[in-house]
Amino acid sequence: MTAIPQGRTRRAALVSAVCALVVGLGAGCSEDPDAGTNGVGKLPAAQIQAKTKTAAGSVDAVKLSGSVVTSGRTYKLDMRLKDEGGTGSVTSDGVSFHLLRVGEQLYLKADAAFWKHEDGKSGSDTAAADKLDGKYVKVPTGDPSYKKFSVFTDKDLLLDGLLTLHGSVKTDGHHEQSGTRTIRITGDGGDGGTLDVSLEGEPYPLRLVRGGGAGALTFSSWGKDFALDEPAKGETVDYGKQLPTS
Repeated sequence: MTAIPQGRTRRAALVSAVCALVVGLGAGCSEDPDAGTNGVGKLPAAQIQAKTKTAAGSVDAVKLSGSVVTSGRTYKLDMRLKDEGGTGSVTSDGVSFHLLRVGEQLYLKADAAFWKHEDGKSGSDTAAADKLDGKYVKVPTGDPSYKKFSVFTDKDLLLDGLLTLHGSVKTDGHHEQSGTRTIRITGDGGDGGTLDVSLEGEPYPLRLVRGGGAGALTFSSWGKDFALDEPAKGETVDYGKQLPTS
């Protein structure tokens, strides 16, 4: 075996070190940061936004997690959504509950503390709350809570509203999200939101930071199906025509 000259080894080590430094500074050692990607990083920001919305709308399922601020309230979401409905947990004001929508039927499951909070009842009036504790409650379609909560289970409606950046849309460099290379686009320099779009495979949106401090969400499991079944009768309670409201 021919020995490698020591000088060449030192040069190779130096090149590796310089390359690592450049990568750390975000430039990369390749002249083309889009080499080996899906190519959307080379497009104008408006086209990137259009492509990622098309990609998001073309698949049946997605998982999203993070927070959304609406009407002055912060909702922490951990949801799995598809065309037929969705399921997952929501937390607001320190109170958590589970949502499940199958077709048009929406169910809400929470503990007694949630129902006491919604009802505004005193500790002495707990009969209704105890009855609903840990049960899936059918939410009537005409109840204000239906419109309020069903949006969190509606894939197309939720994504259409979230994946729109406001103001002048521009690119903001190459980044990485959970090990996947991304191109970032911003609205009004970030004031109108920022969106990281995958440069690997389909140009799915991977992370959204909403403008005005209105929350941040990550998206994953694009196209991965999951079970969505109505709860058993023994797990369900029909509250009536209207749920308690806070």
